[in-house]
Amino acid sequence: MDLLLTLAGFGVGTVVGLTGMGGGALMTPLLVLGFGVPPLAAVSSDLAASAVMKPFGGWVHHRRGTVNWELVRWLCAGSIPAAFLGVLLTRLVPDEASLQQLIKYAIAAALVLAATGLAAKAYAGRRRPATQEAALAIRVRPGATLLLGALGGLVVGLTSVGSGSLIIVILLALYPTLRPNDLVGTDLVQAVPLVAAAAVAHLFLGDLRLDLAASILVGSVPGVLLGARLSSRAPAGFVRAALIVVLLATAMKLFGAPGWMILAAAGLGTLVAGLAAARRRLRSLPVAGATPASASQASATPASDSPPVTPVAPTAPPVTNISPRS
Repeated sequence: MDLLLTLAGFGVGTVVGLTGMGGGALMTPLLVLGFGVPPLAAVSSDLAASAVMKPFGGWVHHRRGTVNWELVRWLCAGSIPAAFLGVLLTRLVPDEASLQQLIKYAIAAALVLAATGLAAKAYAGRRRPATQEAALAIRVRPGATLLLGALGGLVVGLTSVGSGSLIIVILLALYPTLRPNDLVGTDLVQAVPLVAAAAVAHLFLGDLRLDLAASILVGSVPGVLLGARLSSRAPAGFVRAALIVVLLATAMKLFGAPGWMILAAAGLGTLVAGLAAARRRLRSLPVAGATPASASQASATPASDSPPVTPVAPTAPPVTNISPRS
């Protein structure tokens, strides 16, 4: 089982590094449904593994300059104390199962809206020049960012889901001009202290299983490094397509869809995104046999507007006959 856990950790880590989300929403159900781990142990072990895994991906994004640190600070100021509070509330709420199910449905609906917004944004800007993908100046709104960071931390503490997915929705709603690469990097970095706070709270309550966390980490650390490197280097359109696929797959999982349906939907989404990217690339290629405009103009236009100059043969200097003196 350790090898399978390691392979699963590698796959989930790659998704997390590439899109900044999907860790709790993918790994926790996989542990419960695929490996028979008790839900509470799965939640705490996944949080502990994420607390170690995500800094590696965040470091890659930091080096590439795809992290908005001001956003990270305000999000963490609200999410870290709220994560502790969420874990404590799981011991106080009498009907915990119903509460968690309601929150998961709310997150799933938000993910569908976020994926729809990303797809609409990509469709509206499909003819926009690639130069406009450059980073835009973001004016941070501290109050709203702090409040919504606290909401995300509370949900993560209650359900372990949302450290990436819910914050992605929040960032998209507050800062729609944030580039997809910066969106992933900022979300990945802010999740580090958030999941660490929730994991520490579970550790104090005795729910953590270190053997599970270690097996997941062996695969997830190289996976998140690979995914983060791909994300920070990839074109914004590719990252946006990956985000849409993962958002929809995560929403389906939270709604309770069977695994085969999620895999089929993810595969179909990946195929459609790949075909769209290939079509766009083919359109950008020059047509075979066509002469570039600059070359044709150069061949048709004379090099100078002045009349041609007729070469003149050099003339010999006059010869003077000098007779000898008599």
